[in-house]
Amino acid sequence: MPSSTTTTPPTTDQRSSLLDQLRIDRRDARPERSRLLWLGSSAAAACAVGVAAWFLLTPASDGAIGVAAAVPIVPAVPATSAGLPSTGSILDASGYVVARRQATVSAKITGKVIAVLIEEGQRVEAGEVVARLDDTNARAQVAHAAALLEQQRAGLTATTVALANAEPGYARNREQFARAFISAQAFDTAQAAYDATLAAVEVAARGVDVAEASLALAQRALDDTVVRAPFGGIVTVKAAQEGEMVSPMSAGGGFTRTGIGTIVDMDSLEVEVDVSENFINRVHAGARVAITLNAYPEDSVGGRVIAIIPTADRAKATVKVRVGLDAKDARLLPEMGARVAFLASDGARADPSATRAEDHSIASSP
Repeated sequence: MPSSTTTTPPTTDQRSSLLDQLRIDRRDARPERSRLLWLGSSAAAACAVGVAAWFLLTPASDGAIGVAAAVPIVPAVPATSAGLPSTGSILDASGYVVARRQATVSAKITGKVIAVLIEEGQRVEAGEVVARLDDTNARAQVAHAAALLEQQRAGLTATTVALANAEPGYARNREQFARAFISAQAFDTAQAAYDATLAAVEVAARGVDVAEASLALAQRALDDTVVRAPFGGIVTVKAAQEGEMVSPMSAGGGFTRTGIGTIVDMDSLEVEVDVSENFINRVHAGARVAITLNAYPEDSVGGRVIAIIPTADRAKATVKVRVGLDAKDARLLPEMGARVAFLASDGARADPSATRAEDHSIASSP
């Protein structure tokens, strides 16, 4: 009969001993990891030193061994556009290019347009014909005035002949009256007739003057049917077409034009900026400026302050400043946006933080 074996459960001490055998002791690994990290750092530092030494000891292009090529250090110079001083800006403001000579050309009389001789971008000279109006009625008035003038001149001729015929008779009657051959009543009648003829000549002469003035007026009305450029410039707007009615006054509602076109003198271009009244004391007439167009931000144009308009805008608390250009620039066009930097004078030190007045809003004072 086989004998049965009884298993005795382990005691608490035996369990603790078994758990201690299964635990991993990491105390010996920490020094090893620290040593590996130190070795890695040392190797990286050695590599960096070796690379730096290689760069330093590489022969220069001139054949020198072990000496690095000397690179000259040039101090930085602020980039400035040609013709502009290198002084700093004490105030920046934004504005627009405007033309001092700009006119919307219109007819002096109301009439129908029969020809428009301009186009946008066309160059016109002073006195050049830009449009013609219907001159049918004006020509008829000129012909009528000319006929009246001829009539008055014929009347003057007739009265002059009558006066010439009356003079011998009047002289004879005067001589006879002096010798008492005729009565005083007869002489008075002869003298009255002569005086009337003389007055008629004077009236006829004045009638000729009136007729000549009427003819000149009619001719002026005919000339007014031709619209001419008041000055030389570039046409920027063509406002009327053939067949439309034009008038110097706003009559006829939207069916009547008040102008033929707009002409701008490009030689009169300048820049107008609004400067805050808080900083207007930094601006004076004749001060140098640098003008930068928004369309060409990489270039600047030199200029000077022409004038400070002696009035302020209550709503915006700004003062308008006119700025002129030193030289003509074909890139400038009316109503272009521009930024103006007011430069410090030669004897004044520029403020490193210039006040900006972009879009008519002024930053806080530096």
